Amino acid sequence: MKYSFIIPTLNEERLLPILLEQIRNSGIVEKYNCEIVISDGGSKDNTREIAKKYTDKIVLHSENYRQTIAEGRNNGAKIASGNILIFIDGDIVFENLNKFMKKVDEVFNANKYLAMTCYINIHPDERVISDKIFLNFYNWYFRMLNNIGVGMGRGECQIIPKGLFESIGGYNHSLVAGEDFDLFKRIRKQGKILFDKTLVIYESPRRYRKYGHSKIFFSWLTNALSVIFRNQSSSKEWEEVR
Repeated sequence: MKYSFIIPTLNEERLLPILLEQIRNSGIVEKYNCEIVISDGGSKDNTREIAKKYTDKIVLHSENYRQTIAEGRNNGAKIASGNILIFIDGDIVFENLNKFMKKVDEVFNANKYLAMTCYINIHPDERVISDKIFLNFYNWYFRMLNNIGVGMGRGECQIIPKGLFESIGGYNHSLVAGEDFDLFKRIRKQGKILFDKTLVIYESPRRYRKYGHSKIFFSWLTNALSVIFRNQSSSKEWEEVR
């Protein structure tokens, strides 16, 4: 089994090094036969230079248009050599990466699930009570959706065998938002998805701090409904927040 961490980036010079250091210094690269794949969407800062310090698997978007994050993930998957793809964002960190990889390895060697995701939270040092309420609800809700057959997993952590990913056409690159929901919705029609509540990934709170939880709730809801009923995002662009 070989694992590919696929990380789409766009001007992530501040937080990306923290994630890449964690992956490189944890010992999991050698233990679990892992590689790091960076798919950069056209960064103007030092993101690309930082990426080169940790991996030589980098795909660069050089077109004149701004690619969607779905397109970035798909481009990363094309050059990945792992048979298990671990899609994560450049602003996350793992609560316990060794525990994470041990569980992932167990799950996909057992072949009981088609895909996997986990609990998304904000680090205790940055978390406020509104974060806790908002994310506790959404983690419970997303876990329930997988259990009842709808399928849901946030783009901060989606783990999929490469063969399955390719067979269903990967992410819908035309979706500006909701591409993560769309992908797991299609996968769930073919089999079970594991939402592991014992594994935690910490995301940056920067989007919550800029927009507030109410606006993000409305954005997620409208994009999800639009993907379900119109097969397109309601958002015209996913704004970069740094």
